[in-house]
Formats: sequence, C-alpha cells, structure tokens
Amino acid sequence: MWHELAKAIASFNIPADWIGIRAVKETSTTRNVRDSLPQSNGKSFTVGAMLEVLVNGCLGYAATNSLELPSLQAAAQTAYKQALTASEWWIHPFRQSERPKVVGEYHSPFLQPLDGLSPGEINDLLVRVCQQLKVDDKIVQTTASASTTERESWFVSSNGSEVYQKVLSIGTHYSATAQDGGSVQQRTNNGWQANCYQGGLELLQQEDLWHRVQQVGKQAVELLTAEECPTMPTNLVLAPDQMMLQIHESVGHPLEIDRILGDERNYAGGSFVNKSDFGNLVYGSPLMNITFDPTVDGEFASYGFDDTGAVATREYLIKEGILQRGLGSLESQARAGIPGVACARASSWNRPAIDRMANLNLEPGNATFNEIIGGIEHGVYMESNRSWSIDDRRYKFQFGCEYAKLIENGKLTKTLRNPNYRATTPEFWHSLIQVGDASNWQMYGTACCGKGEPNQAIWVGHGSPVCVFANVEVFGGGS
Repeated sequence: MWHELAKAIASFNIPADWIGIRAVKETSTTRNVRDSLPQSNGKSFTVGAMLEVLVNGCLGYAATNSLELPSLQAAAQTAYKQALTASEWWIHPFRQSERPKVVGEYHSPFLQPLDGLSPGEINDLLVRVCQQLKVDDKIVQTTASASTTERESWFVSSNGSEVYQKVLSIGTHYSATAQDGGSVQQRTNNGWQANCYQGGLELLQQEDLWHRVQQVGKQAVELLTAEECPTMPTNLVLAPDQMMLQIHESVGHPLEIDRILGDERNYAGGSFVNKSDFGNLVYGSPLMNITFDPTVDGEFASYGFDDTGAVATREYLIKEGILQRGLGSLESQARAGIPGVACARASSWNRPAIDRMANLNLEPGNATFNEIIGGIEHGVYMESNRSWSIDDRRYKFQFGCEYAKLIENGKLTKTLRNPNYRATTPEFWHSLIQVGDASNWQMYGTACCGKGEPNQAIWVGHGSPVCVFANVEVFGGGS
C-alpha cells in the first residue's frame, strides 16, 4: 500500500507545499442478545482515503472511497482548490513543520485473533451471560453485546512519511434490569459500554467474567430494597469506572486546544480554561497527576502515531495539580502557542483529523482500597456512571451512578440507590485528598466520544485508581 500511495502523490500535478494521504480499511462486527435471544448480528466493511494538501499556509481536505489512482488524483485536485481558495482568509499560516516526516509502525497486542470464534460461538457466550444475569425472578430484562473492530491505516506524505498501524479492539457490555412494583433499577458491567480495549477474543472470557455477571444480577435486585442516597456534603469515594467519566468530562474536554480557541463553541461548547492558564493554573490538589498516554498496552485509544503522523508519547497534562499542556495537535500548538500532544485524530477515512482525547489517565497514588475506606469516618462510595450533565464550559457538572455504599467508621455498610453528586470542576479537583495505588488502578474505554462538525465519534481510554474527594455534595433521586 505504501508504494501505491507514494506513487499516487508523485503523479499529482498540483503546486502544493505538502501533500498527505491517509488510507483506512476497517472491518467491524456487532452481536446483541436480549433475554437470551439473539437480536442482531452485523458485519461492516469500509475503505477509503483522506487527501490533505497544504497551499499558501492553508490546509485543504477531500476524501474518496476508492483507492484507485484516478480517484486519488481527483481528490487531491479538490483539496488543492479548497486550500487555495481558503488561503485568502486563513487564521494562521501553517508550515511544513506542522507535518514532519515520520516513518514507523504500530500493532495492537493480542493473543487470540478476532476470527478465532464463529458468530455462533460468540452468540452462545452472550446467551449464557444473559442466563447467568437472571439470578432472580425480579430480573425483568437482561442484555449482552460484543463488538469487534480490525482497522488498518497507512499514512504517506510528499516529504517522505510512511506509517502503518493495525488496531484490533473488542468491546463488551451486559446489563440486568430489576423491577418490584413501581421500583426499577438497572445494573451494568461498569456503566454503559465502558469495557472497550485493544486486543483479541481473549478479552471476551476474562478470569472473573462469570463472577462479575452474577454480581451484576445480584446487585440489580439488591438496589430494589436499598435506601435512597442521602443529601449531604461528605467524603465521596469514586471507583475507577466512574472516574473514567469524571476525567473525560472535567479534564479531557476542557483541555482541548481547538475548543479553547473557539472552534467548537457553536456545537460542543468552549472551556473555562484560557491560553494563559498553561504552566500557571492550579487545576487541582497536589495529588492530581493526569497523563496523556497512547503508549499503554491494551488501552482502547493506544497508537504509535496520530492521524497526521505525529509520534505519540506519554506526557503530563497536569502534574502535582498544575496545568502543564493541552490536548492540541501540531497545528493547534502552532496557532495557540501552547504545548500539546500527538492527538490529531479522525474517526474514519472520510473525516479530517481534529484535536481529540486518546488515553487520559490519573496516575496511581499510594493507598490500598482497604486503607482508603478504613480512613473515612463518614462518606459514600459510588460505582458505574448512569447519567451526566455538564455545562458547555466544562465547569459545573452533575453526575449520577448506578450503585453506592455508605461508609461509616471505616467500613462499607448500607447499599444506597440513586446516588448522585455535583460540583464545579476546580473545587472538585481541589478537594482530591487521596488517590489509590496501582493495586486498584483500572482502565476502561468507550467508542462514543462525540465532537466536530460533521460529528466524529472517537475511541478514548481512561485509567484511574479509586479516589477520595472531601466535602462533596451528594444526593439521591432518579437521574
């Protein structure tokens, strides 16, 4: 593929300063089962290329669903004309330094190939999950699903870039809904579709699968008779599967440099963070250490290079509470004068790369789970997100969880239903008083982070230990 794409670039008869081609092939499958009955079995394939052209300091784009030479040439001409026309009104003059030469490969780790089980065998597994979820007659609905994706991409440029990346991923989800009269409660496996990772079919049957399935069913029933979460300011302990969303919404999105520059304000909103805050803003307590890290084996948004060829490296976004750098591509860094990361990413071949999250992780501290709970006189422990609301500046938020436990005198006691909490981003992260160690650090991922016009749903990963936040307002009620 490299040779054909390089040959295509050499054939383009356009006076561009720089030309890039990103070609993508992707095969995906989805399997869904409800109440032990298969609901859908789908398979999709897509292939195409995005042409990117730099002319007079302006970038132009055009996509094609054919990798044949005439189609690539036509797309290059379209991108060139677009860039040339728009260059009269550019907001920042880009240079070839925003598209440096890079050569390399990236491959997802895996043990079992994605075609290692037949569709029937995968369906049989999902049916069994539904059967195991129904631990009681009060379970009125069960669901189980699995999705797989194999994505290959090639990036070639006129200044010699040659990048190949092959990503294998799998996502699983299951849930149990319990009902007793007018009371209805749902429990899922770590929230809505949060179990997404890079790897092969070995991820379908992890060691604790059947224990976890039974636990989800039992907790759904348990919640029917649980007490309502009380309303009060208290110590809030969040499990890693809820920290996933907390990091995503109150750290990831507000640090996107294009959002800070105003590119997303008419659609996804802006940010409370300003350009002058980088290197200065005390974002949270000294225990807060957030890294951008696409190098973690198996995390959902790992890669070797972003979609413009920038080399992916592990970088601190926030270190000891101080804001260090933003989620901005090479071109956003040039526009804003802010240090960023290799995060220019596109959801498919027919979308241009924009500033996106990848793997954002809260680094471990030094406390075991038992030490954390044992040191709290009064508080609430919450797991698994079920609802969220945050303003368009990513400042004021309210989140709801599926399952909670009251903490009394260093012990987890009563189960609580309908737990919620609210705060503002700065006060919340400043209230971080304890961070769990590596023994309770867990990573999750989702394929549904939306941004951009036209919309792009991108893969992201988030890892975190259990965390404690002091004096947070918690409350009950449906969400």
